[in-house]
Amino acid sequence: MNNKYEEAKEILEKYNQSHIISWMEKVTEEDKDKIINQVLKFNFDELNSLYEITKKEAEIEKSNIEHIKYTDINKLDDEQFKNIKSIGEDIIKKDKYAVITMAGGQGTRLGHSGPKGTFKINIKDGEKYLFQIIVESLLKAKQKYGVVIPWYIMTSEENNAQTLNFLEDNNYFGYPKQSVKLFKQGKAPLLDTNGKLIIDTNKLIKEASDGNGSIYTSLKKDGILDDMKQKGIEWVFVGGVDNVLLKIVDPLLTGITIKEGNLIASKSVVKTNPHERVGVFCKNNGKPKVIEYTELPTSMAEEVDQNGELVYGEVNILSHLYNIKALEELSQKKLPYHIAFKKANYLNNNGEEVKVTEPNAYKFESFIFDGFAFYDNMSILRVKREEEFAPIKNAEGNDSPKTAIELYNNAK
Repeated sequence: MNNKYEEAKEILEKYNQSHIISWMEKVTEEDKDKIINQVLKFNFDELNSLYEITKKEAEIEKSNIEHIKYTDINKLDDEQFKNIKSIGEDIIKKDKYAVITMAGGQGTRLGHSGPKGTFKINIKDGEKYLFQIIVESLLKAKQKYGVVIPWYIMTSEENNAQTLNFLEDNNYFGYPKQSVKLFKQGKAPLLDTNGKLIIDTNKLIKEASDGNGSIYTSLKKDGILDDMKQKGIEWVFVGGVDNVLLKIVDPLLTGITIKEGNLIASKSVVKTNPHERVGVFCKNNGKPKVIEYTELPTSMAEEVDQNGELVYGEVNILSHLYNIKALEELSQKKLPYHIAFKKANYLNNNGEEVKVTEPNAYKFESFIFDGFAFYDNMSILRVKREEEFAPIKNAEGNDSPKTAIELYNNAK
């Protein structure tokens, strides 16, 4: 360990993080070794660059943003609908389709102490966990198409063990265990407002999940891409764990993507109003992009076309589809980090826990949709909000269990 310690010490001194060296002298040899390994895996040049970005206000070139084409599912005639659906069904029936559920988050905002997928809601046919609702969709597809669709779950370091234990305890809700695999998303260190690393309450350098954009590299790192290729998978659906109306096995999305000759696709719903606080699809510098509501100028948010529809009105509902080739390509790419200012409890120099009430640390996250920019085109399928979008994000108000349950009950 001495050589590794000297290497870590040199790095910390070089990047003005010497307080970590002092901290290492206060912890056990086991924790010291863990901190050294943390330091050796961090990219400090990148962290320095990210910290410098925190001092600048984000800008977006309005002139580089333009409308993105989409297909409205409700404007397809019967022949088009049947044709597109049959293309997708053929893929599913031939065992070339897989599903990924992004479930790395905790249910903290809902007052739930476990992984978000273990949150339970009381719908008209009884109490069900979010994971259970997903399994029911997979079982319906199994019955309809005669295949067992591989199910991959992206967890986090924080909730992986809990998720696995939960699924084991519930016998995977009747889904074949051998067809379910878990993998973990990545992590990144937090920095305080002075650009310093923070000591977590576990006495190690504080890290947090680095966003759902790490899915691409995690698929490769944890051997999931290899597993998919061995199974002959060609198309992979990716969605979040908290949308109770998410159609995870949809031949229409697959069919339209194949017909249009694209490698990636997403579903959208129409914005309820120009100022709804959601990300929308567009093209930026000729490439597909999701632009956040905070980045879209008011004049553009309110812009309408000749039919009176919002030019930037296609809401991202985290319902994506990828050809396996795209996932392989993206697993080799470096996505940009986005910066969030968060509250992060920490240990001070005396080892005392400091519980903060205001944001004090920068968290770095990559977003899955930033992978779209590596392609010239993608398929967008507009669907009805009341049929496919009932997320559970907040304890009360919009996108809460109450609103999701109401939408779910009305749609079923």
